[in-house]
Amino acid sequence: MKEYGIETLTELESEPATIALSVILPVYNEAPNLEQLNLKLTDALERLARSYEVIYIDDGSTDRSLAMLREIATRDSRVRVISLRRNYGQTAAMSAGIDHARGQILIPMDADLQNDPADIGRLLEKLEEGYDVVSGWRKDRKDTWLTRQLPSRLANRLASRLSGVELHDYGCSLKAYRRDALTGVKLYGEMHRFIPIYAGWAGARVTEIPVTHHPRAAGKSKYGLSRTIKVIFDLITIKFLSSYLTKPLYVFGTAGLVCLAISLFSFAFSLYYRFVEGVHLNRMPLATLSMIMFAMGVQFIFMGLLAEMVVRTYHESQDKPTYLIRERINIDEDRT
Repeated sequence: MKEYGIETLTELESEPATIALSVILPVYNEAPNLEQLNLKLTDALERLARSYEVIYIDDGSTDRSLAMLREIATRDSRVRVISLRRNYGQTAAMSAGIDHARGQILIPMDADLQNDPADIGRLLEKLEEGYDVVSGWRKDRKDTWLTRQLPSRLANRLASRLSGVELHDYGCSLKAYRRDALTGVKLYGEMHRFIPIYAGWAGARVTEIPVTHHPRAAGKSKYGLSRTIKVIFDLITIKFLSSYLTKPLYVFGTAGLVCLAISLFSFAFSLYYRFVEGVHLNRMPLATLSMIMFAMGVQFIFMGLLAEMVVRTYHESQDKPTYLIRERINIDEDRT
């Protein structure tokens, strides 16, 4: 079933990866930019002389974005549109585009004309050097320094430090991925910006190149300082997943032992003050602190044990391996 040149999700999901490139663009209230964006995209992609598709994901826009996308799709069969029922956020929209892409190489980018479609060719050239992920680096950003650039730089440094994947600009949506590099990647929260980290953990070769960044000419930015808080929480999640996904008892157990140690020292000091200094326990906060920290320590340890059971259930019930193989030599791939 097709309406306005838009294919249903069922049709998209059933189609194999048969083309070279899939360009994925989440859209939220970008009506003033869409016509010019599509013209620039078409011009840049035609120059590459490769088969391609452009997937727009309308993320519950309240302006004319969806109507304009319908018009664009009727004029060009290589344009595909997914309309989400409400505004789910950029990560969910990006995930929908990735799930329904048919290309061997996936190229997400923003729909606000700040990314330059002409850079797609440069990303592909770098990809052909043997990399699996090429990330754009907005080396000369055209955003406000205090509310956009400064928080972004701090978050990028923290992400690189915690993940071990060194990139200058995780927030740049313009990237190029080999399809295999995204196998098994599931996105939640605001995690779309950290896809290179997931790919790097799976053994993908990750690099970056400077790309052009234009000032926003029309429409309103959807980013602000509030998103920085979400990014910090996502970084904490990434650190936990990278270090303790298969051994959660290590982090919970460590916290539990610290609490028990504090409880022991508090109890020892309270006994000292009681029998040496003659201070009654009901006049000392140390005794109360000792009981609270003891209870917290026991809870942390049992939380760790429960997390271990959940992790084992997750891997064993779904037959998920704890490793990924890049290549087999003289080994039958059908062997288990």
